[in-house]
Amino acid sequence: MRRFTILLLLTVTGVFAADSTRLARLLDRAVIVDLHDDTTQMILDEGYNLAERHTFGQVDIPRMRAGHVSAIFMSIFVDAGLYTPAEAVRRSLAEIDAVRRETARHPNDLLLATTADEILAARERGRMTILMGIEGGHAIDSDLSILRTYFNLGARYMTLTHSSPTPWADSSGKPPAHNGLTDFGKQVVREMNRLGMMVDISHVADKTFYDALEVSSAPVIASHSSTRALAAAPRNMTDEMLRALARKNGVVHINFFEGFLDDGFGKRLDDLKTEQAAQNKIEAAMPKFGDRARGAAQVRKLNRQRIAKLGRIPLSRLLDHFDHAIKVAGIDHVGLGSDFDGVDDQLPQGMEDISKIPNLVAGLMDRGYSDAEILKVLGGNTLRVMREVEAVAKRP
Repeated sequence: MRRFTILLLLTVTGVFAADSTRLARLLDRAVIVDLHDDTTQMILDEGYNLAERHTFGQVDIPRMRAGHVSAIFMSIFVDAGLYTPAEAVRRSLAEIDAVRRETARHPNDLLLATTADEILAARERGRMTILMGIEGGHAIDSDLSILRTYFNLGARYMTLTHSSPTPWADSSGKPPAHNGLTDFGKQVVREMNRLGMMVDISHVADKTFYDALEVSSAPVIASHSSTRALAAAPRNMTDEMLRALARKNGVVHINFFEGFLDDGFGKRLDDLKTEQAAQNKIEAAMPKFGDRARGAAQVRKLNRQRIAKLGRIPLSRLLDHFDHAIKVAGIDHVGLGSDFDGVDDQLPQGMEDISKIPNLVAGLMDRGYSDAEILKVLGGNTLRVMREVEAVAKRP
């Protein structure tokens, strides 16, 4: 059955059927680690059961198995535009609790992990691992004790900002307010180093990126960012940034969202103002806490209508971003940061959910990458940077 599934995938990517044996062997060997998934909100708001294969969303246990995934980082995300800092802390804690409880509910399939070694040990036992990352430094409410609490509860990276600045760091989503990191922002980075928490620079302003690189004593990651040379989104990374990240021994994890892959798609999306206004109205009316399922279902309906108008860009465009990042930063500095369940279903053809990861692998094969190179991109680079961050934390 696996060989038949792989052959179907090959028709999407254009890889010759003769490569199916190589693909199957590569998937069996790979430790596939996805650095950014937003399934958390559905777990908390809608009672989304990871054990069921759903007809909506992009991540669940059956589809993770089909995608040969070893580990995913669940995003702990709170919209800074809708929640006060204190409310953001409360909701972040609720999301962490939801991830921990949902993981514990499926012990035959899932284990909560915090280290690279735990990912590998679980894989040996036939389990997949769930890890957590805080998406947006506003969630610590400018308090290092809250940062430490998140770490103690299992969070292993924090994105320094989201789409708005914090009181201590500038975001790519708004004009600068601090000229990068403030003195307190630099304390945040140093404390993350001390704890063994990866510093994530996705979403930050360019100056914040360079400040974080200068201050951090450990490698820095971009958990879900694509390349600005191919798509001009300000939260994508320039070639200069990619080279600087590589010099720091970090990893950029390529985002699968069509708006960060193709400028033309972004312009077409901007034309759908009616749908976006309707979505904003629904989201604003949803309760901040408690059952948010009705609003979420309404948003998904709008997403289906939007995709019907826009279509999907080809998988080749996603592969172009992998190619460019590898060319500029090097094969040791690129990984996966899908943003599944966080991008309104706007994903390339052949990459509609996490079960389609083999299509990406086949596409990398088709572009001439060796098995060793592909294994690095799928998870080897991420495991390496996790270990290096852990090692910095253990220094006296």
